[in-house]
Parts: sequence; C-alpha cells; structure tokens
Amino acid sequence: MLKLTVDIAQQHLFVVAEQKIIKSYLISTAKKGMGEIKDSEQTPRGRHIIRAKIGHDAPPNTVFIKRRATGEIFTSRMREIYPNRDWILTRIFWLSGLEAGINRLGKCDTMRRYIYIHGSPDDVLMGVSGSKGCIRMRNQDIIELFEYIPVGTMITIG
Repeated sequence: MLKLTVDIAQQHLFVVAEQKIIKSYLISTAKKGMGEIKDSEQTPRGRHIIRAKIGHDAPPNTVFIKRRATGEIFTSRMREIYPNRDWILTRIFWLSGLEAGINRLGKCDTMRRYIYIHGSPDDVLMGVSGSKGCIRMRNQDIIELFEYIPVGTMITIG
C-alpha cells in the first residue's frame, strides 16, 4: 500500500511503499510556514487522506478555479494580468485532515480550507516555500503522481 509523506524542511514529497521511499518529488509549501487555522495561508500538518482527484485527462497547464477547469491554458500573459494569483494547474489532489482539532473540523479543517496538492506554472521555483497554503508541484510530476495514487491514500505532512 502506498503512502505519501511531505517533508517541509526538505521541500520534498515522498512516495513510500513498505516503509521504503520509492519516489521523491521537489515541491513548494506555504510561504507563511506551517499552520492549521483557516485563512492563515499556511500549510497544515499531520495525517491526511486524498479526498478527491480532480483533472483527469486535462491538458498540462489547464487552469482551475474552485476545483473546476476554466477552459483556459495558462500563459505568461495570464500571470501579467493576475500577478498575485497562486495558480492551480493541471491536476488537483484535494486533502482532508484525519485529526479532530488539529486538521479536521472547526477553524482548522484542511478540507474546508481547500488545501490541495496541485500543479503550478513551470517557472515557479520548487524546493522553497512560496504557496498560499497548498503544496505545489511541477506539472509533469503531478501528472505522473496522479496516475498511480488513488483516492483515500494516506499523506503525512510535517
């Protein structure tokens, strides 16, 4: 059974099988650090599951707003028009916390905070924090991961 681990210090997502790392991806977590409170723009810690997978067969760089494809493909011109947007592209893993009072229910609910693992523009720097709470990945990496990680997969963030 596969599990995912996000190592905040290393800015890596690890795919783990039978307690061995079988794949590693460079990522980017929240610019404001770690935290669970709604509207904090921080990445939540703890145990989670992948609640939903969104974007199956969407072309790379498909733009998503509120988990729906807009019909647009990201371009640098779009960034000029919307310079402060944290672009959600290509694929989405929607996360749900498993620990009541830590990352589930109330003001610390990961799912209600709409925390995702998602694709980003190709020029977004990975390996350093920079998102508004979500976990960013390169588009080709999230496409690869999306193919073999099912809904319900456990993910630990810390």
